[in-house]
Amino acid sequence: MDEAIPAAEANRKFSLLMRGVRDGNSYVVTSHGRPVARIVPAGERDGVASGARATLLSRLQRQPVVQAGPWTREALHEDEG
Repeated sequence: MDEAIPAAEANRKFSLLMRGVRDGNSYVVTSHGRPVARIVPAGERDGVASGARATLLSRLQRQPVVQAGPWTREALHEDEG
């Protein structure tokens, strides 16, 4: 579970936060009570990006191919008026 810490306090205690992160802790930095940033150990969230990438590629592979035919730049910018 991430520990919430106000931005001003995170600024004052940055080196302590870095030691905590090195030890495996993670923090959510807040501003006026709202989360604005997350400080996590490097590599901890890498699985999220690779999972999102795999989901996107899977969806793209299932999409039907649209045959739009040949086109030119001029045709794309023609006025419809």
